Amino acid sequence: MLVILPPSETKEPGGENDPMELSFPELNPVRNHIMDVLAAIPAEEQLAFLKISPRLIEQAEANTVLRTAPTMSSIYRYTGVLFDALDAATLPDDALAHILIGSALFGVTRATDAIPAYRLSGNTTLPGKLTLRSLWKDALTPTLEGLPEFIVDMRSGAYLNLGPITSPAVGMCTVRVETQQPDGSRKVVSHFNKHYKGELARYLAVNAQDPTTLAEVASIARVGGFHVETSGTQLTLITPDNK
Repeated sequence: MLVILPPSETKEPGGENDPMELSFPELNPVRNHIMDVLAAIPAEEQLAFLKISPRLIEQAEANTVLRTAPTMSSIYRYTGVLFDALDAATLPDDALAHILIGSALFGVTRATDAIPAYRLSGNTTLPGKLTLRSLWKDALTPTLEGLPEFIVDMRSGAYLNLGPITSPAVGMCTVRVETQQPDGSRKVVSHFNKHYKGELARYLAVNAQDPTTLAEVASIARVGGFHVETSGTQLTLITPDNK
């Protein structure tokens, strides 16, 4: 089983003076093209298409020095609610091997790939009306569909669109988190969505086994105490309203 996580906008700064180390070399032409585009645009000019304020200019500056910047494992580069719940620092190495992370810059990486800090969202449009979707659509989907394990795809909308999976080699499911309201209705709550995806990803990575169907993935999750339902290729995780 492989779990694909969405990236986070926030990144841990710094790292070691080691070069980038990226899995899936077939994605390198697109990766290099995007890095070349970003390196050629002054940080001040990147603020507009990155949709960030001048106080975050250091994030745009990071985009101009990607090939020489310090790196760290991608699982530690990304921060935020999902990654706090995942708590990667306490995961064994064999669990990390079951985690992939989507990326607007790199397409997808393994948890242990060494990456620099950067700022780029899945819905960003680069100068010249160049969308990330147009760059990744012909490269990322074949890579993901060729993965030889069942895929639990936790990517969010913009990142799903970069490389949708329709004909996986083994099988796949997407994950939706719905929070149970006091009146019995359900809705998607952003904070809970990220937190419980992190918890579920952690459990599945530790207890990956070798499922080939969504029903088997759901059974694994239920053993871990998760309330899940299945429909088509979607796994719905139902969580309590903890407000």
